[in-house]
Amino acid sequence: MTINVGSLDRVLRIIVGVALLAMVFIGPQTMWGLIGIVPLATGLFRFCPLYTILGLNTCSTGK
Repeated sequence: MTINVGSLDRVLRIIVGVALLAMVFIGPQTMWGLIGIVPLATGLFRFCPLYTILGLNTCSTGK
C-alpha cells in the first residue's frame, strides 16, 4: 500500500470526513453522515484505492 494522498488533499479529506460524521450527531442527524468515514479513513491512512485505479497521485514524495 503506497502513499498516494498529498498533504493538502489529506487535510481536506479529514475536514470533510469529520464534518460529514458530525451530521450524524449534530445538525440534520441523518445516517448519510456515515459516508464521512471514507474520506476520513483515506485521509488518515494517506491511501486512496480510487486514486490507484485512476493512476492519480497527489503526494509529492510518491513513496
